[in-house]
Amino acid sequence: MHPIVQEPEILRVDKLKKVYKSGDTDLVLFENLSFQVRKGEMLAVVGESGSGKSSLLHILGMLDRASQGDVYCAQIQASKLTDDGAADFRNREIGFVWQFHYLLPEFTAQENVAMPLLMRGTGYQSAMHKAGSWLQQVGLSDRSHHRAGELSGGEQQRVALARALITGPQILMADEPTGDLDNRTAKMVFELIQRLHREYRLTSLIVTHNLDFARRCDRVLRLHQGQVDEVPPEALHS
Repeated sequence: MHPIVQEPEILRVDKLKKVYKSGDTDLVLFENLSFQVRKGEMLAVVGESGSGKSSLLHILGMLDRASQGDVYCAQIQASKLTDDGAADFRNREIGFVWQFHYLLPEFTAQENVAMPLLMRGTGYQSAMHKAGSWLQQVGLSDRSHHRAGELSGGEQQRVALARALITGPQILMADEPTGDLDNRTAKMVFELIQRLHREYRLTSLIVTHNLDFARRCDRVLRLHQGQVDEVPPEALHS
């Protein structure tokens, strides 16, 4: 028998704490959070509304800073980065998908997908060609010249997913990516995320209220009363 080779750790969270000021009061959202994520894992983060799931994802994605503790992502220590350094790291290594698609309404689907490359200085023709390939990946080749407002909610979210992955990030971070969609469309978008996760060997962190989707991830972390616990996916109940 061949030994099982464990993938290396790509993300480590060490004694993380987040405090918000509310007048003279400190609101502790969470504290002493520690966990690791291995390369290639699909991790779901679940918890009640207001438990800090989105705030945690923002810190892991270097969009926000922790009050205490640290995040090590792809061997980079987040607290050591300047704001510009964090922005550069995000642009290179992380793709984001949000509950709302944030597509630019005056541009076509293809131009929206190409935007991260254009902002990097990639030539227009090259960026548009790659965007066309990504629209094909998400099943929207025939909608490439439609503006965002002409697309359905599910189509808009698929465009947003293509835009998140066009730069070739190692990590996909998704915050309620199916939260605004009907059940059938949400299932289709989640299955697309699963397929792209496998095909592109991504490491994916997905904040979701949908426990059916969370059960289909490799691991589940539950945020509750400022603490994090790992839950076996099969133990989740809708």
